[in-house]
Amino acid sequence: MDKIFGIYGDALALRAQRMNMLASNIANAATPHYKARDLDFDKAIAAIADGGSPSDSARQHIGFRVPLQPAMDGNTVELSTEQTLFAENAVQYRTTLSFLDDHIGTMRRAIRGE
Repeated sequence: MDKIFGIYGDALALRAQRMNMLASNIANAATPHYKARDLDFDKAIAAIADGGSPSDSARQHIGFRVPLQPAMDGNTVELSTEQTLFAENAVQYRTTLSFLDDHIGTMRRAIRGE
C-alpha cells in the first residue's frame, strides 16, 4: 500500500496521531502536573522520507511543550495554543485527505481506461 499511496498515507497517520495528542492536551488542561505533548510533524515526515518507519519516526519526534506562562500546579497546557494547533492540524489533515482522494480517483480512472 505504501507504493500506491506514497508519503500521503504516512502523513495522514502522523496527522491523526498529532490530532489525538493535541486533543488529549486540551482534555487535560485542568489536570495538575499534566505535561502537554506534541509531535514534530516536519521532522517525523522527513525521517519517513529518508527511509524510517512511520511508528519509529513518530515515537522519536514526540516532545513536551514548554509553556510561555507555567501554571502554579505544574500543568503545561496553554488552552489557546492547543486549540490553535488543533485547528491548524485539522486543516492539514483534511488537505492530506484530499490529496489521497484525488490520487485514488486518478487510479480509478486509469483502471477504467478513462
